[in-house]
Amino acid sequence: MARNPLFTYTKVSLETASQVQLVIKLYEGAIKFLETARAGFAEDDPIDRIQTIHNHITKAQEIIHELNITLDMEQGGEMATQLRELYQYFDKRLFEANMKKDIKILEEVIERLTTLLEAWEEISQGPKQDD
Repeated sequence: MARNPLFTYTKVSLETASQVQLVIKLYEGAIKFLETARAGFAEDDPIDRIQTIHNHITKAQEIIHELNITLDMEQGGEMATQLRELYQYFDKRLFEANMKKDIKILEEVIERLTTLLEAWEEISQGPKQDD
C-alpha cells in the first residue's frame, strides 16, 4: 500500500525536529484547534456548533496537557514553574469556555498561546547578533 506523501513528510519532520521545534508545533496545533472551535460559533446547526466547539477545545486541551506533563521541573527552574501555572490556567479556562460556550474566554486563551508561540519562535532563531 502506497503511503500518503503528506503523512511521510510530517512523520519525518517530527522525527528530526528539535525540542523547541516540537514545542512550536504543539503550540501551532493547539491554536489551530482553538481557531476551529472559534469558527464553530458561527455554525447554523446547534448540534454541529456544540460538537465543533467541544471537539476542538478538547483537542487543544490534550495538547496543553502534553506540554504540561513534558515540562522538566528539575532542569527548568522558575520558567518551568511559570509555564506549568500557565498551562493549568489555560486548561481551566478552556474547560470553562467549553462548558459555557463562551467565545471571549476562547479568544483570551488563543491570544495568550499566540504570544507564547511568538516567544518560542524567537527562541528557535537563537540569539540575535548586533551588527
